[in-house]
Amino acid sequence: MTRRERGCGLSAKTDREEKARLRLEKELARMETMLAYEHEYAAYAGICGIDEAGRGPLAGPVVAGAVILPKDDLILYLNDSKKLSAKKREALYEEIRSRAAAWAVGIVDEKRIDEINILNATYEAMRKAVGTLGIRPDLLLNDAVTIPGIDIPQVPIVKGDAKSASIAAASIMAKVTRDRMMEEYDALYPEYGFAGHKGYGTKAHTDAILEYGPCPIHRRTFLRNLLGEHAFD
Repeated sequence: MTRRERGCGLSAKTDREEKARLRLEKELARMETMLAYEHEYAAYAGICGIDEAGRGPLAGPVVAGAVILPKDDLILYLNDSKKLSAKKREALYEEIRSRAAAWAVGIVDEKRIDEINILNATYEAMRKAVGTLGIRPDLLLNDAVTIPGIDIPQVPIVKGDAKSASIAAASIMAKVTRDRMMEEYDALYPEYGFAGHKGYGTKAHTDAILEYGPCPIHRRTFLRNLLGEHAFD
């Protein structure tokens, strides 16, 4: 290798390192804004983020996540789970699972959703998640809702999964858990394509329902507009 080639190689390496440094600085600055609520309520010893996945689909459960982030161990790249790639969500799921002070998920299935409606089922999933945490939180930061039946102070934050690191972490745990469940259901009911659309009302999904009828994990109350009186057959 010539001196010139070695120089070009060093220059390229320096350039990559500088870009990496700038990316890290940008991410640290972004995370500082994501921790604004956590800093605001820092007087509370245990701050728990709460979020759900699966309110809108035609099939499968609703899943709530609850996460208490570590105080002195910053987890980078936390964000609204919908803004992350599946690969990034999976990586962050494992990171949160290993580094969080506490985390849990609550799952309410489609039959219960049909019984009590999706809003109440979402609240039930959230209560389950909080109730199975290894640590009792002192404050809940929730994505836009106030959960009934919980005697812990709550702060509802509109679009909280994009504004609070704790809520973002909860959204990731809920989303990955539910996506994995839907992939397992895909193996049981391959004709519906659950691994692809995760139960949401895509054209491919609704076409499959019209062709094959609902399967055991479909939310019958969500199919009334599609199937009419046949939704409960």
